[in-house]
Amino acid sequence: MPTPATNAADSTLESPQKKPGPSQSVRSGVDAPAVENLGGITVIRAHGNCRDWNGIHYRTGMSAHNVGSTQLSMNVATIPPGGVAKAHIHVGFDLMLYILQGRVRHEFGENLKQVVENSAGDFIYIKPDVPHEVFNISDTEPVVAVVARAAADEWERIVPYERESQS
Repeated sequence: MPTPATNAADSTLESPQKKPGPSQSVRSGVDAPAVENLGGITVIRAHGNCRDWNGIHYRTGMSAHNVGSTQLSMNVATIPPGGVAKAHIHVGFDLMLYILQGRVRHEFGENLKQVVENSAGDFIYIKPDVPHEVFNISDTEPVVAVVARAAADEWERIVPYERESQS
């Protein structure tokens, strides 16, 4: 499985670029939607998925890469039925989720020994540097969540986490 560092160069990820000026639109990446910079408010209209990473499908959201944000990034993530986002760590930044659809299980903490399950309508906060693995616990329904990160770079500080082998 590719690491986040490998994926950072993926052509489907928006590449860093100059922030668009007022009333300019910019397209970046494959099938990326137009970014409308209206001079103080920036808009990305409804669109489909444009990136897959670690078992999760993402819609293009907002980050330093496409809107020039300095402290936040946000997008919508979908985990297919029965899907798993392999264990990883968000290095040095907070992450919040709002579950729009489906049921998800997080195994987290040292050696991923703690477990919590959430469903549509739940908010989840993951502290910086907490290892976690994410499971869609349904075989028929996707998990859809709004993901907000206190990191404008979006992907660069996500690293794989290896479970200790069971003896």
